[in-house]
Amino acid sequence: MKRENILTGSPWEDKMGYCRAVRIGNIIEVSGTVAIVDGEKVKADDAYAQTYNILERVEKVLEDLNVGMKNVIRTRIFTTDITTFEDVAKAHSAFFKEIKPTTGFYEISKLVAPEYLVEIEFTAVIQ
Repeated sequence: MKRENILTGSPWEDKMGYCRAVRIGNIIEVSGTVAIVDGEKVKADDAYAQTYNILERVEKVLEDLNVGMKNVIRTRIFTTDITTFEDVAKAHSAFFKEIKPTTGFYEISKLVAPEYLVEIEFTAVIQ
């Protein structure tokens, strides 16, 4: 099967040797994605804004593959603060309330930088 790597231009892609998403056949795996924390719209202490930003960015990646959020069958949500559940859930629901992929919500000790509260991985299947 043909493999399609989706690059976004992030400096981490070459530094770490990964891409934002890989499509093989009808399966798409999206790498762990954090928010773009700009200090204005997305702040280091706002789990809702970070989650929403991640979901918007991944929605664009999927659109570039001619699929959409409706194709997501699983999300894996990592947070450095489990008490942010309500905020993360509200943002997740804004995209997935009707789609309802499987998911997991995990507290971990750290992400790659202290301003990140949330990182999400996605699996999508093209039907």
